[in-house]
Amino acid sequence: MRGWAVVTRVLITGAAGLIGRTTCLHLAEAGYATTALVLDDPGDLAADRVVVGDATDRATVVAALDGADAVVHLAAIPAPELGSPDAVFAGNTAATFAVLDAAGERGVRNAVVASSINALGYRYGPQQPAHPEYVPLDERLPTRAADPYSLSKVVDELTAQAMHRRHGMDVVALRFPMVGGFGDSAVGDDRLVGYLEKTAADPGHAAPDLWLYLETRDAARAVELALRPARPGAHTVFVAAPENSTPYPTEQLLAAFHPDVPRTRTFAGREAPVDLTAARDLIGFTATRLAEVVPRDLH
Repeated sequence: MRGWAVVTRVLITGAAGLIGRTTCLHLAEAGYATTALVLDDPGDLAADRVVVGDATDRATVVAALDGADAVVHLAAIPAPELGSPDAVFAGNTAATFAVLDAAGERGVRNAVVASSINALGYRYGPQQPAHPEYVPLDERLPTRAADPYSLSKVVDELTAQAMHRRHGMDVVALRFPMVGGFGDSAVGDDRLVGYLEKTAADPGHAAPDLWLYLETRDAARAVELALRPARPGAHTVFVAAPENSTPYPTEQLLAAFHPDVPRTRTFAGREAPVDLTAARDLIGFTATRLAEVVPRDLH
């Protein structure tokens, strides 16, 4: 393992979002100085400095980068239906390029980018139901992205690779699944509570995402760890809870909803059908905040 660059001052874009708020709080509690770049200042972010503006605007990004030695880029339109196709794709990809390129020009050598499980293209693809080529999911699976949001995440990952070549920047693109809280954090988010209830009642709802989830504080901790990867380069990494989001055994879920998908191994109990090796080996991350469910059979 190489020596890590010292990171003390972090720019967080999209800091008013779900992961952004928790990341601000997590990094502040860990002793980092932070700047939050937001479209609108909510007035309650745990940041040392707040810059209001659009992450696609390079002048705004440059002002926000003042003093930063690392970047966490979370700003995005997070679903294809939340804007026009042009706005979603062009806005997301332009922001990622502007933030990483401006950071690289100013000597920043560590960055984390929010990618998504949707970079695989299953949930929003034109062919439904969508099935992966194999399970567990891993970073080698080909993308089927066809919608503007999923495609923007693919391009963001390619942009991260380009910035490593262009600036020597180490960039980790974290492929987040469904992220939310249990209502017991300082941020107060309880998004996972309703999601878990819905998924238990209708596991087919979460089948395109292979029933993966991640608690918000775990997501923030993954972000911090990704600022110092074990190897240089541009990396794409799945991060998720090690258990699926339902009460049901993973093998039963796969048999019901992805019956013809080859499995490279079997899954014990509710083990999540995703390879988390890169998360463990590259950034030292294992999720610890897990849903409390009573296991039962699907049928």
